[in-house]
Amino acid sequence: MNSEQSISKSLPRREFIRQVGATAASAALFAQSISAFGQENSKTITLALVGAAHIHTPNYVNILKKRPEVKVKYVWDHDQERAARNAKELGSQVVDDPKTVWNDPEIVGVVICSETNRHRDLVVAAANAKKHMFVEKPLGITAKDSKAMADAIEKANLIFTTGYFMRTAPAHIFLKEQIEKGSFGKITRARGSNCHNGSLGGWFDKEWRWMADPKQAGVGAFGDLGTHSLDILMWLLGDVESVTAAINVVTGRYENCDESGEALMKFAKGAAVTLAAGWVDVANPVTLEISGTEGHAVIINNKLYFNSKNVKGADGKEPWTELPSAPPAPMDQFVNALMGNKDMPLVKPREAAARVSVMEAAYKGAHNNAWVKVS
Repeated sequence: MNSEQSISKSLPRREFIRQVGATAASAALFAQSISAFGQENSKTITLALVGAAHIHTPNYVNILKKRPEVKVKYVWDHDQERAARNAKELGSQVVDDPKTVWNDPEIVGVVICSETNRHRDLVVAAANAKKHMFVEKPLGITAKDSKAMADAIEKANLIFTTGYFMRTAPAHIFLKEQIEKGSFGKITRARGSNCHNGSLGGWFDKEWRWMADPKQAGVGAFGDLGTHSLDILMWLLGDVESVTAAINVVTGRYENCDESGEALMKFAKGAAVTLAAGWVDVANPVTLEISGTEGHAVIINNKLYFNSKNVKGADGKEPWTELPSAPPAPMDQFVNALMGNKDMPLVKPREAAARVSVMEAAYKGAHNNAWVKVS
């Protein structure tokens, strides 16, 4: 999910939802033979939507509808009305048991957008049935469950990705390249922030209410939005060794569901990194900052300012505009990979599990008012 023209991609959710459909058709150029999946000489891949609870489901449905090579044969959800609504959009058949999906050899892959507490059972079943999968973030409720899912996916040698759309932001790709080139010198600190006003606006009052129920979602606002910025920070800077946090209920609109938080992390390479996320912010202008002994970068209002003595013209005074092109959105990447394109920058299952491990440790740190080692 992305807006290819956005530098930050840390957009308010409604604006992001509006923009995401614009990228849906961009990946059709990559369509290739998929004989490896048993559909020789076919221009169609057959998928199933397994769970349709997540707030991003409508955008994924729109993307799939715009891919002429995709047929969504089945929709399953424990909520029959929700299943029927999405099946109507996709021209699909509602099934009342996901076993129908697992047992159908025509189904190449599945898109899992259920409540997070249902992920483990569905993902393991999909892996056992050898179905490639897109699983909405976060991968699981706990580190243990997420590692078990990653194990199952890897053991079955399946194509996998998840909805970490911020990796498609040109500014983030540029920063990753510059870090790998050494343009920042030794990175000493960084900060990621992903916030919107969802609680204040009542975004989760009705249809998406489960997302503000930690028993079903596993997390509240801090984990929901924070996982995106955490992914970028780990994608850029590597593994987290330990973490502590302050995570709070603010308005009480969703009872005991947290609505705001801040984490402090010690990265394995030595950087001290902070992470902010919440649903009670009226603005979030500074979404990423990276500071090193030879360079500095900050994204403010979707504009990248980059300063490095190792890069000609990088004085940080004006927005840096020499950026790489954006890759397709994660859902398009998934479809492209199923069509045979091996160059898609998919999120690895082990990466998705690692983000859950860090987030679980952050919540433990907040609860115990302590530093927690990431397992």
